[in-house]
Amino acid sequence: MKSFASVLTGLLAAFALVVLSSAAFTVDQSEQAILVQFGEPVGEPITEPGLHWKMPFVQEVRRFDKRLLAWDGDVSQIPTLGREFIIVDTTARWRIADPLQFLRSVRDEQGARTRLDDIIDSVARDIISGTHLEEIVRSRDWSVDVKDIEGEEVVREDIDLDRPKKGRERLEKDMLAAASRLMPELGIELVDVRIKRINYIDSVRRQVETRMIAERQSIAERFRSEGQGKSQEILGQMERELQTIRSEAERQAAEIRGRADAEATRIYGEAFGADPEFYAFLQTLESYRALGGNTTLMVDADSDFFRYLQSTRKR
Repeated sequence: MKSFASVLTGLLAAFALVVLSSAAFTVDQSEQAILVQFGEPVGEPITEPGLHWKMPFVQEVRRFDKRLLAWDGDVSQIPTLGREFIIVDTTARWRIADPLQFLRSVRDEQGARTRLDDIIDSVARDIISGTHLEEIVRSRDWSVDVKDIEGEEVVREDIDLDRPKKGRERLEKDMLAAASRLMPELGIELVDVRIKRINYIDSVRRQVETRMIAERQSIAERFRSEGQGKSQEILGQMERELQTIRSEAERQAAEIRGRADAEATRIYGEAFGADPEFYAFLQTLESYRALGGNTTLMVDADSDFFRYLQSTRKR
């Protein structure tokens, strides 16, 4: 009888322990919870961390994250207002603001992400398709001076380089405002929406790359033409300077040769005038040297040269 009582006591203790463990639960600081009974939420959301109680075996705990959650949308192909097809990748940060409404509307985070896909992608598509590409890419506080752009003459006239009317930050705020209007019914607070990446589609990107290459080649060709023109200008200037130098050198050389010839003539004149007979003798020797050893010279008897030879022979 005593053993039966001890077994019964043990069973009652085990049952009490199971009931107690089923009735008690803890909520972490990063969590919030809702009690669900027969599929329907019961009471207010539990947002305070610590130990809490529920009806055992009847109620269950649905836990939801209180922290900021990340959402990354699918990469979408969207046409801009100027009909340029671009690839847009968006991201957002959100939190569960009303867990009770969240449970009733989307049930869990997976359902919430599905609804966010529909809402944010739709809002991003509507806003981007009604905006020029320059407004999407540039910031509102961005400005540029065309004079500072290298090769500014090749900048396309259809691109407005003035300050954007909205800019990328304003567009992201518009996306956040438009999407946030639909969040209260989901129990979600949308904190931020950002455009993570923008790029052209493959076909347009190839066209843009081809146009950029053509523009760079045009600029390079212009630089080559300017370089060749400058080269010809430098070569022409160099040729003119060389001609000037040559002319001046030739003039100075002619003056020097003239002065040298005059000086040589003066010296010859003084030397030959000092001894005319020696000069005549020297000229005769020079004449003989010019004739050579086996030379036959036929000279007219009336010529001065013949008379000069005759006169020198008599001497």
